[in-house]
Amino acid sequence: MTTFSANLGYLWKDRSLPEAIHAAKAAGFDAVECHLPYDTAPSVTLAALQETGLVMLGINTRYGNTAAGEVGLSAVPGREEEARRFIDEAIAYACETRAKNIHVMAGLAAGNEARKTYITNLRYACAKAAPLDLTILIEPLNHYDNPGYFLSTSGQAADLINEIAAANLKLMFDCYHVQLMEGDLSNRLSQLLPVIGHIQFASVPDRGPPDHGELSYRHIFRELDKLGYSSPLGAEYRPPGETDASLGWMATYR
Repeated sequence: MTTFSANLGYLWKDRSLPEAIHAAKAAGFDAVECHLPYDTAPSVTLAALQETGLVMLGINTRYGNTAAGEVGLSAVPGREEEARRFIDEAIAYACETRAKNIHVMAGLAAGNEARKTYITNLRYACAKAAPLDLTILIEPLNHYDNPGYFLSTSGQAADLINEIAAANLKLMFDCYHVQLMEGDLSNRLSQLLPVIGHIQFASVPDRGPPDHGELSYRHIFRELDKLGYSSPLGAEYRPPGETDASLGWMATYR
């Protein structure tokens, strides 16, 4: 049976993180994940997780100066000290909340120096995370929503994963981003499955609930079942209104 994780970066954004975790449980989700949980004390987040029996699948490293448009620092030359501070913070928070994965945000950068910087910071993150049984994720983001983001294709991410060769470095395969940049999702999922650590989804092109748009998630989820993928799939979509009113797809796709 296909299972789902609620991405609380978009779902129930009008509630506190503990309240959103409880809402996800009430709605029938099997796990949760979030973007930036740092405004909530990890002890409070852990208490909500324990009360609901849900697992926190993953969190992101901080973006940096969001007022200046920053979306991560780990591929930005000259910002290594800040990037590693964000990585350390995310690892500590993940350990305290028993989260499984950390998405290390690359940021706005380009070129060989940025690639070297990202590799160095990812190696640092993997080495710190490995003894703690944490997985480091990297995620390609599309250039329509995130112009200038360093990591934009699944092939680019796979090359980095293969070069770094750390057992705990995996790909976050977001169907929304990959469809916009590359398409051919069924083949890409099959080919990249050995390096995939988490999968997310949303409709294309509007990033809404997965019950409309140019992708057939009924087909994609069936293909993942055939491939033997059994981890919860991350619902990272923007509800058009109240989150609870957008959840009709869950019963259909289970």
